[in-house]
Amino acid sequence: MSSTVVHVLRHGEVHNPGKILYGRLPGFRLSELGVQMAKAAAQGLADRNVVHVVASPLERAQQTAEPIAAQFGLPIGVDERLIESANWFEGKRVSPGDGSFRDPRNWWVLRDPITPSWGEAYQAIAERMFAALHAARIAAEGREAVLVSHQLPIWTLRRYVERKRLWHDPRRRQCSLASLTSFHFDGAKVAGIGYTEPAAHLVAMSPTARTAKGA
Repeated sequence: MSSTVVHVLRHGEVHNPGKILYGRLPGFRLSELGVQMAKAAAQGLADRNVVHVVASPLERAQQTAEPIAAQFGLPIGVDERLIESANWFEGKRVSPGDGSFRDPRNWWVLRDPITPSWGEAYQAIAERMFAALHAARIAAEGREAVLVSHQLPIWTLRRYVERKRLWHDPRRRQCSLASLTSFHFDGAKVAGIGYTEPAAHLVAMSPTARTAKGA
C-alpha cells in the first residue's frame, strides 16, 4: 500500500478591526501578521513532497495557500467542502463575557449545543471535510497534499477521524492559527494524525490569537 499525507492547514490571522464573527462573509483577508503566518507555514512544508494544494473559497484561506502553491509551483484548487461552517451569529459581535450568551433573545438559537442549533450540524461538517480529505488523498496518492480550511471544520474532522463525539468545548481545540493537522494514510486508511505549529512564534505576537472570530 502507498503512503500518503494530507496536511490540513488553518489560515493565518485575519484583519478584523470590528471584532465580529465573520464566518463566511466576503472581504475578510489576512492581516499583515497573517500573511507572515502563511509564509511560515509554507516554510514548514518546504522539505515535503507536496503535489496538490486546495483551499476553501474564502479569501483568507486562498491567501494562506498562495505561498505554499508558489513554493511548489502548483495551482490552488478550490473545494467548497473546506469552507467555514455556517453560523447564526455571523456578522455579529460575539465573545465570552459580552453578554451575548445571557441575552434571552439568543436563548432559542443556543438551545441545543449538541447538533448545534446555532449553526451547521457537526455531522454535516465532518462528512464534507472527510470527503475533501479523501479527494486530496487520491489526488496526491503516494505523495503529499495541503488543504487550507478553518478552525471548526478542521477540529471537527479530526474528532470524526478519531471517532470522538463531535460536540466539544471550543476552548480546548488544538488548532492554532496557521497550524497543520496532518493525516497519514496507508492506502485509504488513516494510520496516524500529527499536529505542528510552524507559525507559533508569530501567533504569540497576535492579540487576537485566542479570540479570533469566525476562524
